[in-house]
Amino acid sequence: MALTQSQKTLVEKTRSVGASREAEALSDADCIFLVATIAKNLDLLGEFPEFSHDFPDFFDVGFSDRPDLGEFNFLELYERLLALNGDADSFFNCLGMLYRARLKYANIMRMQPIPNMDQVGPRGLLQYGTFGVDGLTAFLLWRKWLFDIDNRAGQETGYLFEPIIAGAIGGTPISAAKSPVRRVKNAKKGRQIDCLKNKHAYEIKIRVTIAASGQGRWGEELGFPADCRSSGYEPVLLVLDPTPNPKLGELRDAFLENDGIVFIGDNAWQHLDNEAGPTMATFIETYVRNPISKLLSASPTVLPRMTLDMANSAFSVDIGDQRFEISRKSNDISDETDEIPSDVDDILPGS
Repeated sequence: MALTQSQKTLVEKTRSVGASREAEALSDADCIFLVATIAKNLDLLGEFPEFSHDFPDFFDVGFSDRPDLGEFNFLELYERLLALNGDADSFFNCLGMLYRARLKYANIMRMQPIPNMDQVGPRGLLQYGTFGVDGLTAFLLWRKWLFDIDNRAGQETGYLFEPIIAGAIGGTPISAAKSPVRRVKNAKKGRQIDCLKNKHAYEIKIRVTIAASGQGRWGEELGFPADCRSSGYEPVLLVLDPTPNPKLGELRDAFLENDGIVFIGDNAWQHLDNEAGPTMATFIETYVRNPISKLLSASPTVLPRMTLDMANSAFSVDIGDQRFEISRKSNDISDETDEIPSDVDDILPGS
């Protein structure tokens, strides 16, 4: 069964990357591994005799240790997979996005430059004299580098999470510029939508924390359901982490007051399964819910001892009896400088 044009377009979209220097396009070998993995997940491996049954699972593969399953025609394998399961194209797209994101983050860790003292030096005044200058200088640089790669992790997770959830349930993320949901206070401006499916406009969150990200931003969050309702769409709040706090309650009430629907915790996961259908429910369970649940349940009460090492060609971390190491392409010092905050007049004395 030949691929349709839309199926070919989806494959190319899944494989391609943007302009980011850390991103990597998916090779034929990468895509063959994804097809084999999906066949295993969907109990279809018996239909692919060219694959062995003992290749590693997706999360057992290191950042760049994808197994070589052989030289095959990827598109022929992909056509066979789709003939066996018509929803496998969505599975491939979502798993491909996750695979690309992991490759990109590996490159971020390899390429993120070490910060310079111009960026962090003034912060040392808060601890100057508490221990030696050499030690404090190293601590400031380590702390900033870890912050930088963690900040990038937050960004990349945001770029990834909402599209794969939207794709899994058959919806589409919509940018503000193309959004049919207009603002009540300014109808010329649209609202970004995490997932639009039919007449349902989703706000998708892993969790809602008690700390608001600025009063203006929180006001934007609370205004979303009213904008949806006035534009003829039903607002849907979906929060995966059920941990209660006042902000979550406030956001839930805003949706309910605008005749919206709210799914939190187990109800949110169940809703995703119902909307996704059996094939994509397998994707959500295997690649989203199970990993997140395991990480949350493994949270330690006391942090274990950790040792960090930045050699010329590698970064490594030892935690307890476990070790993680990734090669470094460069240990160059960053040539960037931190900008003064826009609200500096509000925090400097004498202003």
